[in-house]
Amino acid sequence: MTETKPKPALDPEFYRRLKAEAKSPYRGLRQFIYVSCAASGAVGGVVFFFKVLAGRDLETNIPNLALQIGVVAIMVWLLRIDRSKI
Repeated sequence: MTETKPKPALDPEFYRRLKAEAKSPYRGLRQFIYVSCAASGAVGGVVFFFKVLAGRDLETNIPNLALQIGVVAIMVWLLRIDRSKI
């Protein structure tokens, strides 16, 4: 006869985290990438903002500032979408 060992009960919080990870794999990595890109865009935006404020090379710095603002906006939008899918 084979004896079956009773399975230990999983901690409910651990089980919930496992289910969340199975539903949305690499979520933490995606959020890290979103935050990192948003921070990079914010730093670039500050640099280009002060270049525009100083009036230096406006024909290239204004589009670059707009691009940096767009990067930050897209990353914040993606992060909000990812966080709402809990």
